[in-house]
Amino acid sequence: MRKKLIAGNWKMHKTVNEAQILARQLADRLSDVNFADIAIFPSFVDLYPVNVIIREKESNIHLGAQNMHPESNGAYTGEISADMLISAGATMVILGHSERRHIFLETDSFINRKVKTALSTGLVPILCIGELLEERKSGKTEQVLEKQINGSLKDVKINTADKLIIAYEPVWAIGTGENATPEQAQQAHKFVRELLAKHWGEDIAQNLRILYGGSVKPNNAQSLLSQPDVDGALVGGASLDADSFEKIIRSGY
Repeated sequence: MRKKLIAGNWKMHKTVNEAQILARQLADRLSDVNFADIAIFPSFVDLYPVNVIIREKESNIHLGAQNMHPESNGAYTGEISADMLISAGATMVILGHSERRHIFLETDSFINRKVKTALSTGLVPILCIGELLEERKSGKTEQVLEKQINGSLKDVKINTADKLIIAYEPVWAIGTGENATPEQAQQAHKFVRELLAKHWGEDIAQNLRILYGGSVKPNNAQSLLSQPDVDGALVGGASLDADSFEKIIRSGY
């Protein structure tokens, strides 16, 4: 059975001091959680200070980064490499988030390079995919997801399901207060799992975790997480508050 993963994407929020306070609160509140995996994704400058708190508390919380560059080093002002993330304590990295795709115009081929780099360095990528509102309305959801999966995972080889995580995030539901219905989420997740089986076979597809992201809150988490192909959540705004994030993690348990 796939163990749920609840991941908090802090985006461009929290100073170093604020990030450490939140990390300390979460470590204290969630020390008894063994029914789900927990991960937080602070900004780059907060990674190491948060890692200090996690280690100090001997916490069960995993630490990840929000993005990275595919090259190991070089003249890429403002970028950060996989090795830098690992040295700061990260074990996971979010790649292909819709804000990277649509604000910073990252392509599937560029994201594909990042996925390969993450895998080669031992970081676990959380690959984000999802459709725009107009694509959903015109019935192109599955077409968009297939294109993003095929492009972002081109020539990617994994031999165990724990090397990679997928996050389905309908773009129209991110930060809008809107969210896909549990039935819409399940339909998309089931379709993605079928695509993954074409890439790596049924065994990996059935064991690889697919998260839902898009305005996940304490009042809708349980209905979303109860769907058979929804293996957790990538939480945005609600992960910035210890109380709401804890409620999401404990929903349904």
